[in-house]
Amino acid sequence: MAIGERIRFIRNLRGMTQKYLGTIIGFPEKTADVRMAQYESGTRSPKADITEALAQALGVSTSALNVPDIDTNVGLMHTLFALEDLRGLRIDSIDGELCIRLEKRGTEYINMYDMLSAWRAEAEKYRSGEITKEEYDRWRYNYPKFDTSGQWAKVPPEDILE
Repeated sequence: MAIGERIRFIRNLRGMTQKYLGTIIGFPEKTADVRMAQYESGTRSPKADITEALAQALGVSTSALNVPDIDTNVGLMHTLFALEDLRGLRIDSIDGELCIRLEKRGTEYINMYDMLSAWRAEAEKYRSGEITKEEYDRWRYNYPKFDTSGQWAKVPPEDILE
């Protein structure tokens, strides 16, 4: 999710208008809503000082607004938080073990369930020795090109091509 989408999402969570948020970070009242609309639509990107002011006004970390860097632990956490907001992922535990699960709601659940089920099936094939690490990586790094689970299939299974 881009920074503008995160600003809009969190602003709406806080029940703020674009004009209100723009004015509390210092934009003139006449142009505050226009400026915020530009950020939220992606027409303009806020500079670091504006991002900091927006984060403070919204009561969040700048990491919650910026596109997360998944190479860092904090960035990975903010990616998971965004997936919670957008895709219904939930942190939970089963038998004392931490897990991430899907909240059962609407088409997002069905789509995510189908994709994660396909991933699980390929991972199980790899763990059981049915496919090699190279074949598993080929599936993952080209997804959905080689997904033969149904909905996302782009090419027929290799044994059909032979």
